[in-house]
Formats: sequence, structure tokens, C-alpha cells
Amino acid sequence: MAAPPQSPGTEGSEPRSADGRSGPAGSGPTAGGQDGGGSSWAPLRLRTFRSLWLAQLGSNVGTWMQTVGAQWMLVHQPNAPTLTSLVQAASLLPVLFLSLPAGVLADVLDRRRLLIWLSVGMTAVSAALAALTAAGLTTPSVLIALVFLLGCGSALTGPGWQAVQPELVPRGQIPAAAALGSLNVNLARAVGPALAGVIVAVTGPDVVFAINAVSFLGVVGALTAWHRADPRGAGAPERIRPALAAGTRYVRNAPGVRRLLLRAGLFVVPASALWGLLPVVSSTRLGLGAGGYGLLLGALGLGAIAGAVTVKRVRAAVGRNLLLALSGCAFAAGSAAAALVTQPVVVAVLLVLTGVGWLYALSTLNTTLQLALPAWVRARGLAVYLMVFMGGQGVGTLLWGLLAQAAGIRPTLLAATALLLLSSLSLALWPVHARTGTLERDAVAPWPEPMLAFDEEPGGGPVLVEIDYEVAADRTADFRAAMAALSVSRRRTGAVHWSLYRDAERENVWVEIFEVPSWQEHLLQHDGRLTGYDAELVERARSLAAGEPRVRHLVAPAA
Repeated sequence: MAAPPQSPGTEGSEPRSADGRSGPAGSGPTAGGQDGGGSSWAPLRLRTFRSLWLAQLGSNVGTWMQTVGAQWMLVHQPNAPTLTSLVQAASLLPVLFLSLPAGVLADVLDRRRLLIWLSVGMTAVSAALAALTAAGLTTPSVLIALVFLLGCGSALTGPGWQAVQPELVPRGQIPAAAALGSLNVNLARAVGPALAGVIVAVTGPDVVFAINAVSFLGVVGALTAWHRADPRGAGAPERIRPALAAGTRYVRNAPGVRRLLLRAGLFVVPASALWGLLPVVSSTRLGLGAGGYGLLLGALGLGAIAGAVTVKRVRAAVGRNLLLALSGCAFAAGSAAAALVTQPVVVAVLLVLTGVGWLYALSTLNTTLQLALPAWVRARGLAVYLMVFMGGQGVGTLLWGLLAQAAGIRPTLLAATALLLLSSLSLALWPVHARTGTLERDAVAPWPEPMLAFDEEPGGGPVLVEIDYEVAADRTADFRAAMAALSVSRRRTGAVHWSLYRDAERENVWVEIFEVPSWQEHLLQHDGRLTGYDAELVERARSLAAGEPRVRHLVAPAA
């Protein structure tokens, strides 16, 4: 996790609390100094990042080999478009119902241990698939069921892996680390399918399934060697149910995050048509075998590698929104080629361009989101993103497969092409917000915990916080605008209700009232959830008031 830059208000003045109090400044856990970014390869100079990156590369190669083996077992079956789409959907749909709980677990438990045990479980499932296939017992139903179990494992590990990256590098290297993560997946996509195509043609799919099982052991070894410091310090972790509610509440009240989720969904649903139908296009339209299909996937991976090498410079030159629009157009070109072109070489060349677009879109969305999320809710926020992106790909793949079965491959891919172009045009209406990913997201703790006038801990009921501000008449308009921005911050950090009232008996007095589910959650607002940007919003509202705001905490009595 990156070392936080200096918190707002710590030079020359004492920082103010979100409750209107003052006190000593603090910050969240750190793992190195702030870095300006450096080269795109800078994170690989860090030993732990490099070790985990290489282990992930081996596992991703095994996963792509398994994908080719599983899909190729079904391309000659009746209803091949539906069955091949079902295989991909089975690996992706678990994200819809497991990703958010997985994000909660990754935020409240030790991510390292969680990832180790999940990797061990996926090793066992992959080994079972290899053994059953070698024995001739893997029917389409058995294959889809075991791929679904592996998809469940991927859904449970995804948020943890995503949230681990910022722990391994300084904040300035997070964009480079995210790009290297995308490069990892797509380098595996370039190598794994081509290698799997040869192995399947020479031996059989059981061998690639066995290789995938072995690849998970490398991940277990790298995670075991990582000596991770506890970023929570001595504080008790959040409880799971409140943590789940807090994560969803944060996303609902983060406009920049919501816009990124919208962009992800609008891109991935039409893009999933090509991923789901490419094996059938390879077999029926282009007349290729398993090796040829592997080479087509390799072309996508090769393009993604080129995209990973160039994305930093291109994004700096054209900006995020234009880059996302170009990415959609590039993927539309590949979908149209799969629908209309019958020369394999031409299709492969255009798929290289498609791979570049895929990497540009993924890297831009993922990097921006990681920079936009504070550490305390990072895994939960990334889990929601994975629900939209991977779940959208899974649902989209299934729907496109069913449509292709009914209407044909070519009309289905052309419909997806049209939707991709519309998605690019929609950036004019719904662009990524300019400040998303640029705001101060490091944790600060600028005030002490509220004092209790009684001995017992408050009960589990809600806490009502009332804050009185005295605001001059000529500052009322600015104050109300500042409070509107602050209300969103209060909800992000824990408030379930928020209101602003004007005191009918005291001239120029305004009363902010917000409710937090429990005393424990309100303490987290004091220490752990407040970011530098939230502190700026608090200071802006406080600076428009005369004197110190008056704060009252009303707590539900213990049972």
C-alpha cells in the first residue's frame, strides 16, 4: 500500500474533524514512499510484486490452456454455439453472486491466507477434471459443472488479487502495476491457447487440464513466501454483514465509481459475443482445428501485449475517454471481421488490433478504479467492478450464444458490432469524470474518538450525530453547496441517513444530522474511513461557519 501524501491541513494549522472537532493528524498504513511512477516496468523491480506476478503468469497460462481444451471438447457437439458459450458463462457467472462477498472477505480477513486456501481448492478441482477426462468420464454436463466450480474459485480470489496490487507498490506505480496485471493476463492469452492447441491436437485435453492444476501450486508457493504486514494494525476487523453493507453504500455514493461501472458494462456485454463465439467461428467458418483456434486467441493476446507496452503513452496523449472510444471501435472491427471475413490470416491480423483495444479498455477502467478507491473499501469496490465486468461477460456470452443458435453466427456478431460502436458514441453523454482517480484517497485520522460520559459501551443500535453551524447570511449559498458535497462523503463513510435543517429559533444556525448504524461504525468514521478528500470537504464546510461547530452524539442505550 502506498505511503499517503501529506494530509490536507497539516501544514501551518491543526486539522479539523468531520465532527467539527480538532486533534492530531494521522494516516493509514504505509508500505513505501510515494513514487512518481517511473517506467512501465518499475513494479517488476520489487521482489514480492515480481514473484507474485510470475506465479500469476503461470496460473493464467494454465487457465487459458484449460479454456481451449474445454471449448474444443464441445465444438463438434450438436448445439455447439450454445455449449461453447455455456462453458465460458459457467466460468464467469459465479462472479455475479460471489464477487461482493469475496470482496468483503478480502477486506476483513488476511488476503494472503485467503488466496492460499482458495488456490489449493482450485488445484483439487482442476486435478479432478484432468483425472475424469483421462478416464473418459467428462460429459458436457460434467465439464460445465467442474468449470463452474473453478469459476467460483476465480470469483472468490478476484477481489483479493485486485486489492493486493496497491499493497505491493507505491501509489505512483499503481497505474504501471495495473497495466502489468493486464499484460500478465494477455501474455498468457498469447502463449496459453497456442500451446494448448498443439497439446490438445497431439495428446488430448486431459493433459492441459493437468497442467492447469499444477499451475495453481506456483501461486501457493509465491503467496506462502510473501511476508505480508497486517495493514489493519491492532484494530479489530469489521464484521462481515456491516462490512458488506458499508461496501455497497460506498459504491452507491461514489459518482466516479458508478460511472466507471457503467462504462465497463456498456463495453463488455457486446464485446463478450466475440469471446463466446470465436471457437465456433474458427471451426465452422474458417475451417481451423484446435491449433488454429489457439493461434486466433494468441493473436488477441499478442495485440494485448502491444497495448500494454503502449497504453501509458497513448492514454497520456489522447485522454481516458477518447481511448475508451477507440477501444470500443477496435473491438467492433474484430467482431465484424469474425462475421464477414473468411480468410484466417486477415481475421488474425484484425484480432491483433482487437486485442490492443481490449487491453486499453481494461487497463484504463481498472487503473482509474484502483486510484479512485480508498484502501478500507478497495476490495469491495473492485468486487462490484468484477461483478459488472466479469458477470456482464458471462451473461453476455450466454445470451449471444443463444441468439447465435437461433439467428446464426453472422447476424449475431454484426449486432454486437453495432452495439460496440454505440457504446463508443455514448462516451459523449456519459464520460468518465475528469477528477476520478485524482482525488486524495489515503486515510487520515484527524481527530480523537468521541468521549463517552458513561462507562458502558453503547449498544448496537444507531448513532445520531448533530452538528450546529452558525453561518452568516451572505455565506448561506456557499455553505449549502459545501454541505451538499459533504452529504455524499458522510454516506460513503457510513451514514445511512443525512439531512440539513435550519434552526427556527436561532438566526443563522444550521443543523446537520446524520445517522450511522452503530457506535462501532461511527468510530470507523473517526479512524480508518476518512480520506484526505473527505477531510477537504469537511474543512470547506467548517470554514464557512463562524466559530467551532457544536457536536452532539446521541446513542441508542444498551439492551
